[in-house]
Amino acid sequence: MVTGTAVVVGGGLAGLAAAAGLAQHGFQVTVLESRGRLGGRAGSFVDPTTGQMVDACQHVSMGCCTNLAHFLRTVGVDHLLAPQPKLYFVTPDRRASVFKADPWPAPLHLGRALMGAHYLTPLDKLRVGYGLVRMLAEHPDADPPLLPWLRAHRQNDRTIERFWAIVLTSALNETVDRVGLKYARKVFRDGFVRHRDGFTVHVPTVPLGRLYGDELCAWFAAHNVEVRENAGVKRLIVGEPPPPSPLPEGKGEKELSAHVASNPAGSPTGSPFPDRRGDGGGGIRGIELRDGSTLSADWYVLAVPFDRVADLLPEDLVAREPYFGNVKNLTASPITSVHLWFDRATMKLPHAVLIDCLGQWVFDRGEVAPGEFYLQVVVSAARDLKGLGRDEIQRRIVEELGRVFPPVSAAKLLRAKVVTEHTATFSAVPGIDQWRPVQASPIANLALAGDWTATGWPATMEGAVRSGYLAAEAILTRAGQSAKLVQPDLGA
Repeated sequence: MVTGTAVVVGGGLAGLAAAAGLAQHGFQVTVLESRGRLGGRAGSFVDPTTGQMVDACQHVSMGCCTNLAHFLRTVGVDHLLAPQPKLYFVTPDRRASVFKADPWPAPLHLGRALMGAHYLTPLDKLRVGYGLVRMLAEHPDADPPLLPWLRAHRQNDRTIERFWAIVLTSALNETVDRVGLKYARKVFRDGFVRHRDGFTVHVPTVPLGRLYGDELCAWFAAHNVEVRENAGVKRLIVGEPPPPSPLPEGKGEKELSAHVASNPAGSPTGSPFPDRRGDGGGGIRGIELRDGSTLSADWYVLAVPFDRVADLLPEDLVAREPYFGNVKNLTASPITSVHLWFDRATMKLPHAVLIDCLGQWVFDRGEVAPGEFYLQVVVSAARDLKGLGRDEIQRRIVEELGRVFPPVSAAKLLRAKVVTEHTATFSAVPGIDQWRPVQASPIANLALAGDWTATGWPATMEGAVRSGYLAAEAILTRAGQSAKLVQPDLGA
C-alpha cells in the first residue's frame, strides 16, 4: 500500500539511502539524478581506450561503517566488497609494516601492530600511545584546532607526519593543520579503538558504477522507486513564505551548534524548527526540471552537494532562514587520483599506505585487460597540487612509486589519467558542526540529506548514508510513521 509520495533530488549515496528508507515504509519514490549514473562522488567514468569502467577515485569502507554496510545489504550488493584484514604501511626505503589485529579484545587488538611500525622510533610510539589516551579522554564535542592540541600533548614532527597525518588526511580528506579535534577523535575511536573489527577496510571488487548500478536499480524497481537519470533540477517551487522561524531567545546563530551538541546524531525529533504543515502555503509545491517540466509529490528530499542548496531554493528564503543560509559557511577540500596502466605487474601487495610520499594510498587492481595492469594512487587534501599541471603530477607520482616499488621503474607506462575533484568533501575545520543543518528543515515537507548535514560523522560514504536515513526518519516522523532507520554504531 502506498502511504505517500516523495521526490529525492540527487542520486548520490545520501539520496539513495533516503529513497530506500522511504520505500521500505510504503512510499512511492522518484529519484532525480542530473548525471547519467548513480552514486554521486562515488562514481566511475568510462576509459575511452578500453571502454571499461574506472572509478574516478578509489572509495573504501571500514568495519565501523554500520549504516553503509546496512544499506548495501538492503539493496543486495554487499557481496561486491571484500574485507582486507591487513593494511600495509610502506616507506621509500621499501620496508613495509603489516597492520593487523591480534585475537585480543579492543583496544588491545592493535597494540602489537602499532609497536611494529618500523617508521616510528620506540619513543615516538610511546608519544603516540600517550596522545591516543589523552585524545580519547577528551569530551566528544571538544573541537579545538588539532595541530596545537597535538603539540600540547607531546607529539613531535615525526609522530604528526608519520602517524596522525597519515591516518587523518586519508580519513578526513583534510590536513592536520586545518581540522578540529572532534572528528580526529572520532576516526581513532570508531575506527581503531572501540571494536576490534572497526579498522577492517572493505574494498569494492567492482567499479563503483557497477556497485551502484544495475543490481541496485533492480532493487529500487522492485520497491516502487523510479530512478530518472539525466534529470537535472532547476529549482524547488516554494509556496507563499511564512514569517521567519523563531530561534531560541538569546542564542542567535549559535542555535544550530547548541542543537547539534545536544543531539549529535542529527535526529529530526530534536529539530529546533516548528513543523509548518498547515502554515498557509509555505511548503514545497513542486520541482521544476531543467527541461521545463515539473513534478510534484507529498514530500521532498534535497540530497545535493552543499554548494548547490542555495541555487535550488528561492533567494529570499535562503537569506531569511539561517538554517539554509548557514550552509554557505561550509568549505570544500579537494582530492586527486592518479590512474596508471602498465604493461606488467608492479606490486606484490593489493594496496599500500605510503609514508613520506606525495600519494597517501596506492591500490593495485591487477590485470584489467590483456597486458594492462592498473594502479590508482590517491592524494587526499590535494591543495598543494593546484599549481601543478597533470603531466607534472603524473611524473612525480610515477617517480615516487618507482622508488617504493622497483618494478614500476622497469615497467612501460601505457597511459595515465589524473582526476581532481575540487569539491570532493566538506572541510572538517574546528567548529564545523555549527554550520551543518539537521535533516528536518523549516519547511514541513522538505528534508535535507548529504554527508555535510548533521550526522555526527565526517565526510564519508557512511556519513552520506546516515544522512539519508535521518532525512527519511524526519519525513516519516512528520507523516506520523515514526521509525528508526539509523543503525547502531559497532560495539554499541
